[in-house]
Amino acid sequence: MTEGGPVVPDGIREPGPPRDLTAAESGMWLAFRDGSVYDLRHGDLAVDDPHGRHPWGPERTVRARVVCWLLLDGPPALAGRVAALKLVGVRVTGSLDLAGGTVEPYVEMADCRFDDEILLPEAKFTTVRLENCAIPRLEAARLHTEGDLHLPRCRFARGIRLSDARIGTDLLLSQAVVRHDRHGRSVSADGMKVGQDLQADLLESHGELGLRSAEVGASLSLRGARLANPYARLALNAPQLTVGRALYLTPAGVGSAQLGGNTPARGIRVQPFDCLGGVRLDDGRFGDSVDLRAARFTLTGEQELSLRRVQTPELRFLPVRPRRGRVVLSGARVVNLVDRAESWPGPGRLHMGGFCYENLVPQGPFTLEQRLEWLVAATPEYSPEPYELLAAVLRGGGEDEDAREVLLAKHRRRRETLPPAAKLWGYLQDIAVAYGYRPARAATWLAVLWAASTLLFSRSEPTPARAEEHPEWSPALFSLDLLLPVIDLGHATAWHLRGVWQWLAAVLILLGWVMATAVAAGFTRLLGRL
Repeated sequence: MTEGGPVVPDGIREPGPPRDLTAAESGMWLAFRDGSVYDLRHGDLAVDDPHGRHPWGPERTVRARVVCWLLLDGPPALAGRVAALKLVGVRVTGSLDLAGGTVEPYVEMADCRFDDEILLPEAKFTTVRLENCAIPRLEAARLHTEGDLHLPRCRFARGIRLSDARIGTDLLLSQAVVRHDRHGRSVSADGMKVGQDLQADLLESHGELGLRSAEVGASLSLRGARLANPYARLALNAPQLTVGRALYLTPAGVGSAQLGGNTPARGIRVQPFDCLGGVRLDDGRFGDSVDLRAARFTLTGEQELSLRRVQTPELRFLPVRPRRGRVVLSGARVVNLVDRAESWPGPGRLHMGGFCYENLVPQGPFTLEQRLEWLVAATPEYSPEPYELLAAVLRGGGEDEDAREVLLAKHRRRRETLPPAAKLWGYLQDIAVAYGYRPARAATWLAVLWAASTLLFSRSEPTPARAEEHPEWSPALFSLDLLLPVIDLGHATAWHLRGVWQWLAAVLILLGWVMATAVAAGFTRLLGRL
């Protein structure tokens, strides 16, 4: 290819096109100078489908070398126009290599087919928009754009690499289909920074979607996305992810721009977020929320939905309950925990050591019994902290009675870990005063024992300790004197009993001491919480 038009004596190339351009390339050259759309579609949907098998001939084929020439060193715009590359329905042969280059013209390609990969590492653009294109691979590590990078409905046969890229405003991957590369990764975007939104609604990712240490200025939306990496550990690998606003792993309305929190219009099919493989969001920071509403996670027994040490004002844990795998919230910190009972996995598959939350906002029925089962599922081995945190949150919400029930459940759970003697003493405290959380129970037991012993002692025949001076026999006062170990009413020492009555008196004295000790221990524990 002769690179340039007529050459003037000083060696400067005039703005004419190269002499060996094809007809399709010549038309593209002129459209570039005019800033107009260069459309080579035939009008037949089947023929024009860039992802179909219908061959595209030379009449709609341009060389990647010519495209690079236009973008890096193209001719000036026509008078009153702005030079721009706007291609529709064009086939690009050869590797489009703009590595390290600075591209000033606006770039927009739609319904195009690329025979080879696009190479944009360390390139600089204003805005790049590739829509519904067939691309073998996009290699764009350390790419820098002042504006958007749009890749909606594109299909990538061997993945995308955007490691350490800097996207000035929005990154759009909605409805894209991305296959994995030779390393099993579909999207490699570790360390990437996006100035505003990363929209990947209805994305299909076949491989690992990597966003390690990535930063998104506004929201990251994966509404209705389908992530599949069943033969590896992770389908979404995004530790230390920072999102200025919200992360959405929620449903999307197919055929609509976006599905919000309201009921979709009639006729719109709702597609949930579906993940086949593990998810890692460890150490993430989210400015508004993490929304898992109606998300589906298909995990193996070794895979996890991991939210270790995540920090966010609101966690909406409302997914479909995973049948297998683990949910890990160890060390996470949230302000509002929005959840439902049906979303949490069972015992052995939920780990929440060090998980902190300030408010509970259940969606639908979530009884205290179910909440206690939630704690048991999260703590295969006894730990007091989850119970104390739940009690504090309930007390802060004005539910004092439920808070006491939680603390009582804590003591009963702890009791099962104690040696036999301590366990027996725990049972006595529980029966007597419910570990101090139901002090009125002691009065009930005292009244029952007093009434029963009074009835029994009314049939006894005691003898006075001193014949010359003794009070009048009163079974009620005698029983009460035995049951109250600290108070002396003068009856227990004034009368003597023999045989079985003497043993009954000893039992009452023992029960009185046990009751008094249990009450004292319970009140001490109660006062310690005030």
